[in-house]
Amino acid sequence: MPAVGPARTGSFDAAVTGIGMVTAGGVGTTATWDRVCEAAGTAAREVPGLAGMPVGFACVVPDFDAATLIGRRKAWRLDRSNQLAIAAAAEAVADAGLVPSAWDGARVGVVLGCGLGGAGSWEKQYDVLREAGPRQVSPTLIPMLVPNMSAGYVAMEIGARGPNMVTATACASGTTAVGMARELLRSGACDVVLTGGTESCVVPSISTGFSQMGALSERHEDIARSSRPFDARRDGFVLAEGAAVLVLERQADAEARGARVRARVSGYGASADAYNATAPDPEGAGAELALRAALADAALSPGDIDHVNAHGTSTPLNDTMEARLIRRVLGDRPSVTSVKGVLGHSLGAAGAIEAAVTVLSMEHSFVPPTANLESQDVEADIDVVAKAGREGEVRAAVSNSFGFGGQNAVLLFTAA
Repeated sequence: MPAVGPARTGSFDAAVTGIGMVTAGGVGTTATWDRVCEAAGTAAREVPGLAGMPVGFACVVPDFDAATLIGRRKAWRLDRSNQLAIAAAAEAVADAGLVPSAWDGARVGVVLGCGLGGAGSWEKQYDVLREAGPRQVSPTLIPMLVPNMSAGYVAMEIGARGPNMVTATACASGTTAVGMARELLRSGACDVVLTGGTESCVVPSISTGFSQMGALSERHEDIARSSRPFDARRDGFVLAEGAAVLVLERQADAEARGARVRARVSGYGASADAYNATAPDPEGAGAELALRAALADAALSPGDIDHVNAHGTSTPLNDTMEARLIRRVLGDRPSVTSVKGVLGHSLGAAGAIEAAVTVLSMEHSFVPPTANLESQDVEADIDVVAKAGREGEVRAAVSNSFGFGGQNAVLLFTAA
C-alpha cells in the first residue's frame, strides 16, 4: 500500500452543534436513536408500491406527514427526498439553537448528499406520460427530480445564501457531503454549514434494478431479520429511505456563542478503488487510502480509534472487504457496529445517518448493537457489537462509506 500523502498543515475541527434525522426508525433524532439502540430487528415492512416486484419490502419512514411538518402547499410540489431533507434540517437548526432570521445568510452554506434524486417523482410522471399523454405531466417534474434541489429547497427554507450543492458519490454521498462542508468552514467561505444527506427511492424501478443485480435481501419469510451485517447468513441489503442533517460550525465560533458542541469532525478522507463499477476491491486497497487519509488529516494514529460505525451493508462482498480493512488498519481494538441492520440501506443518505449516530454514540458513551447478528462470519475477524449495546467512552471514531464506482469516504470524529 502506497504511503498516504502529507496531512494538511494544522488540524481543523468542525463542531457539530445540531442534528436532525428522519429515518425508518422514526421521525426525529430521538426516535431514530432509540430504535437503533433497541436493535429489535430490521425496521422493514411490505410496501404496497412494490407489490409484484422481486422484493416487496423496504425500510420506509413511518408516520411521516409532510403536510404537517413542512406545510401542505410546499409539500405537494416537492419530491419526498426534498421533504425528508427539509424536515431533518429544521430539527438540526433548532437543535443547534440557531435562528435563521438573525444570521447573515451569505455566510451559511448547505451541502447535502443524494445518490438518485427524485426517483419517485420521475417514475410517477413517466407513468402519467405513458397513460395520459405529455400535457398531463406535472410542470414541477424537473425541480422535483434533479438531485441538487434538496439543498436548494433547504436553503430557501432557512435563508442560506452561501455555497449550495449536492454531492453524488453513490452510497458514500452523505459522508462526502460532510467532508466537503468541513472544507467550506476550513477555507473561511462559510461560518455555518448544514450538511448531510437525503434519499427516497423505494419505487419499483430502483428496487428491481438492485434486485436484478442480486444486491437485495430476499428474506421474505422473515423480514425482521432481513438485514444482518457481518452475519454468516447475510444475503443482501434492504432498500431504505431517510435523511440526516448536521449543523457544522468552527469550534471557536460555536464556543463563542455558547453552543453545545456534540462532537467534532476532525478528519476526512476520500478515494476511488479504480477497480469495478459495482463490486468493491476485495482487499479494500482504495478504502484503506481513505481511512488512512482521515487519520492523517486528524493527526491521529490507528490506535487512537475507539469505535467504527461501519458501512456494513449486509452484502457478502462489502462486509468481508470492510472487516479485512478494519482488522488490517485498526486491529481488533475498536468496537464496530452497523445501523443498517435496523435502518436498512438509504443509499445517498446512509453516510449522513451513520455520521449522526456516531456523534450520538460519542455523546452517550454507548455503541448500539448490530441487529440480527446471530452467527458472525468467520472472515469478519473484528469486534462487532451484537445482541446488546456496549457502554464505554468513545473519544475517537470513524464512520465508513463506500459506493458504486469505487467511491470511498471516511469521516473521523473526536469527542467534544
